[in-house]
Amino acid sequence: MPKTYSNPVFPYRRSPDQDGTDARHPVVIVGAGLVGLAAAVDLAQRGIATVVLDDDETVSFGSRAICFSKRTLEICDRLGVGQAMLDKGITWNVGRVFFGDRRVYSFDLLPESGHQFPAFVNLQQYYAEEWLVRRAEETGLVDLRWKNRVTGIDTRDEGVTLQVETPDGPYPLSCDWLLAADGAKSFVRHAMGLEFKGQVFKDRFLIADVVMKAAFPTERWFWFDPPFHRGQSALLHKQPDDVWRIDLQLGWDADPDEEKKPERVIPRLQAMLGPEVEFDLEWVSVYTFQCRRLDRFRHGRVLFVGDAAHQVSPFGARGGNGGVQDTDNLCWKLAYVLQGKAPDSLLDSYDAERVPATDENLLNSTRSTDFITPKNAASRAFRDAVLELSESQPFARSWVNSGRLSKPAVLRASTLSSTEGAGMPIPDAPIETAGASAWLLPQLGDGFVLLIYGDRMPAASDIDALSSDEVPVKVLRMAPPSHRSAAGLLIDMEGLVAERLELTPGQWLLIRPDQHVAARGERLELDLVRGARDRALGKTKAAVQAARMAG
Repeated sequence: MPKTYSNPVFPYRRSPDQDGTDARHPVVIVGAGLVGLAAAVDLAQRGIATVVLDDDETVSFGSRAICFSKRTLEICDRLGVGQAMLDKGITWNVGRVFFGDRRVYSFDLLPESGHQFPAFVNLQQYYAEEWLVRRAEETGLVDLRWKNRVTGIDTRDEGVTLQVETPDGPYPLSCDWLLAADGAKSFVRHAMGLEFKGQVFKDRFLIADVVMKAAFPTERWFWFDPPFHRGQSALLHKQPDDVWRIDLQLGWDADPDEEKKPERVIPRLQAMLGPEVEFDLEWVSVYTFQCRRLDRFRHGRVLFVGDAAHQVSPFGARGGNGGVQDTDNLCWKLAYVLQGKAPDSLLDSYDAERVPATDENLLNSTRSTDFITPKNAASRAFRDAVLELSESQPFARSWVNSGRLSKPAVLRASTLSSTEGAGMPIPDAPIETAGASAWLLPQLGDGFVLLIYGDRMPAASDIDALSSDEVPVKVLRMAPPSHRSAAGLLIDMEGLVAERLELTPGQWLLIRPDQHVAARGERLELDLVRGARDRALGKTKAAVQAARMAG
């Protein structure tokens, strides 16, 4: 099979821990995949050193996760790799659904303008991982240890000790906190005897990365019962480097080993693409839908993220995106705990917030799977009737489910929120700062932000007090275009900040380090802001009571 990408080989290096120094590290991350690397970079940007262990010496083989959602791109932009992903990736917003040989309807996932990033970018996972490796090395706070395989784990109240196997033999490694990012077959999860509950769907799908020059547009095309693959489904996506992802439903009785052979794959693709299209296979895999998760994502000093914590079917792009959003929720909390600025109990909110988000992903993934692979004749008759109606009846299109695509979680019931209407992620919007065009989200940074809308100016002493607190709050003032001449203001150039955040002059928002709203209010008082911040940090009952006054 030809290769459009050459996997880098990262050298194994002997660490001082192998020479009996008995060092203890604040954080060890098991798994240098997309999610583990994102966590390492995020923590490094917050001043937290990590050791990352991986049993391989390179990034992933094959494209793996390819659909990066707008929210994930925004997170990756904060980590320093978002622009590279946008520049290299294939941008798409439009999807089309086919039934048989007819296109029944199309949809646009981002019909409005005023966003820095598109709804989705298609990009092979190995590119994102390689850039995150480079970014991790740039920070100087990430110790990447390749060819370091975890073979044992001892968890205690005060920390975790691992047994690690290397080309030079085994060694023990201790840490205060362990992040398990070692994938769907997680050794850490198995070693701790934790049950992965959920459903395995009795169907198999072929994934093929195909190198070809084709005239298909950069859209998501999904077929139900296509003429080239009767009774099954198919999916087509474009990736960079003239690589196309093709998914073909095979049925539960298909032999995975046989179906991966070129003599089985090539005729299926020729039937789909036509005899005149020349192509080469780059990567082939056969997978089974699974929708499963741990009961809890925090187990004492061990925190599970990504596929180690939960697994969903690939239709909907909720796996890799969900994993990156796990780290976005977790890392700021872990950093504050390690720095002594928040209680250990704050980490319970990672579990409390990401489990419902995962359940939403699992629900959508399960519903997609049930629609794509109906289990009986009645279910298939219903599905086919919906598809028939969707061609001419818009109401039926909301019932069609070829994969409900990834969206950011809204933390509706979070105990860290102080007021009603909190929990939503901050949407991006175009702004002007110091006379130059910019975007809102990059102005927020990695910490707490007080965003004040309108020309209200807090007392200088209040601004100084917030910025000099142990957990500082950055103050940003936003105003409509009519205030362009005023100094020190961010200008809401198109009014989209006010519209998307439902803000009117005089209102304020407290924004968490993961860019979710922690509180909103009308009366701007220092005690209210501090109380809301402390509640978002999971602090004392007295602080929580003060925060409630903000409502």
